[in-house]
Formats: sequence, structure tokens, C-alpha cells
Amino acid sequence: MGLTAADVERFEASRQRLEAIGYRLLGSAAEAEDAVQETFLRWQAADVERIEVPEAWLTKVLTNLCLNQLGSARARRELYVGQWLPEPLLAGDPMLGPAETAEQRESVSYAVLTLMERLSPSERAVYVLREAFDYPHREIAAILDISEAASQQVLHRAKQHIAQGRPRVAVDAAEARRIVEEFLAAAISGRPESLVKLLTADAVSLGDGGGKVPARAKAFEGAAAVARFIWGLFRPAPAKRALAGDVIEIYVTTVNGEPGAVAIAGGRVFGVTHLQVTAEGIGLILNQVNPDKLERATERWARAADHGKPLLVTM
Repeated sequence: MGLTAADVERFEASRQRLEAIGYRLLGSAAEAEDAVQETFLRWQAADVERIEVPEAWLTKVLTNLCLNQLGSARARRELYVGQWLPEPLLAGDPMLGPAETAEQRESVSYAVLTLMERLSPSERAVYVLREAFDYPHREIAAILDISEAASQQVLHRAKQHIAQGRPRVAVDAAEARRIVEEFLAAAISGRPESLVKLLTADAVSLGDGGGKVPARAKAFEGAAAVARFIWGLFRPAPAKRALAGDVIEIYVTTVNGEPGAVAIAGGRVFGVTHLQVTAEGIGLILNQVNPDKLERATERWARAADHGKPLLVTM
């Protein structure tokens, strides 16, 4: 028996929530969309009249599809060229999901998505469902086929792992944006020493080129090394324009709900930079330049009406 229009409408009412869960679980918008589409196929094949709580059923199917995918993803990432970083989302993307609470905002921040790679699949699922979507442990236990006590224990472990890499003292959004703007101004000034003053002594910079765009596999560590790298990254050069295929414009923007930078070349997103700002300075810089992970950001950028003036235009 096929789905009725009401059945399809009920699924579509859950799509945005499912995609937001999938993105947090997988760190990839494209993979999240695929998982949601597979969930729809399962919904289509099910006897939906016998499903008492469709939203719970859909969440369970989607979560378990993502858990299976996470297992195989770990094996694929061992063969990944260079550093693996999540797919960034720009402001206004519905896949960012709810952002009313501090826990919801943190769960989708680029740095925390990167930290979640340390978690086991079950830890990641419990953390996302509880912290980002406020599911009670009773429902999480039913979704994952574990006890409520086990769900609580898994969440405790997950939060401990996340806390180990969380910034010591974060700053508010307005102050973070000011520091990001100051950082980018220093990056294009040609004076690495100006950058050093804005970084923590143990600052780290990572980049993901996916083997398609040059990106160092090993992290840059320490303020001096990171400053030299960033100075070179933002320095205009003919080779960069040749790689981008056009002039490169640098804008201050919002990346996964936090201040960051985006590089635009020929109307497409060429690179996205996230900066983790603490009271002590910028401690972590994550650069995503893998074109496969920037397609959705390019679509979102094209839809936005006004981007303001670029901070830098490289010729």
C-alpha cells in the first residue's frame, strides 16, 4: 500500500529536524541528506498506519542509519587524504537546527563537531539527541535499544570527552566577531607579529583539502608557527588566483553559528575559516578548502541578499 498525501506531508514536516540530527551525527550535510532520503524510503515501505508515534519511529530509523554510516565512515577516513574536518554551514542554513539554548548552539559549532569525531557512534548519538534536541533519556534509550541508565552513563562520558577540547573560557558573540575582524586585518597586514598577539601560546591550525586543494596534513602548532602559516595563507599570490580561477574576496561571516571568514572566488565559496575565540585569544583555526564540502555553502552564499563589503580582495 502506497503512502497517502497525508503520510508524505507528515514525513516532510519532520524532514528539517531529521536533517539537523543527521548533520550533527555525520558532520556532513550531503551524507545527512542521503540518510534522510533513505529514511523516507523506509517510511514508504512501512505499514505507517501501525506506527503509533511517527516522529519517534522516523528518529529511530534515521539515527540507526547514521550510526551504521559512522562505523564505515571511520574506516573511510583512515584512507582520507590529509586532515578530515566537518562540512561547514553558513548563517541561515536550516540544517543548523535549533539554536535557542547554549547547548543547542554548542552542539553545531564547528569546533565541537570536530571534537565529536573523538566520540564513539553511540556517544555521539546520545550527546546529539540529548544536548541538541532535548530528548529525554527514556526516548533515547528506546531509539538506541539501551537502558535509561546506560544512556545517562554514555552522555556523561561523551560530555567528558567534549570538555577536554572545549575552549577554556569562551567570549560572547559580539566580542568574538570583533576579535575575528582584528585577526583578519592582521592576517592581511603582512606582519605576522600582529597575529601572534591575537593567538594563544598553544594555538593550533588545521586544514582539510581532501587531496583536491593543497592543505598540510599535519597541524601547525604554537602561536609563531600558526601566525606564519596564516600570513602566507592570506598573502596574495598568482598561484592562488590560478587555483581559484578568479580574484578572491574575503568576508567576515558566520560559520556554524560563530564568527568566521569565507573566501569567495567567481561567486563560489573557495574556503571557509572557523576561529575558536577564548578570553586568552584565538586557540584553534580550522580551514575547510575541500571543494566537495563547500557546495552547500556556495548555494547558501548565492541566496543571501547582502554580504556587505569584502575585507580583502586579492588580485
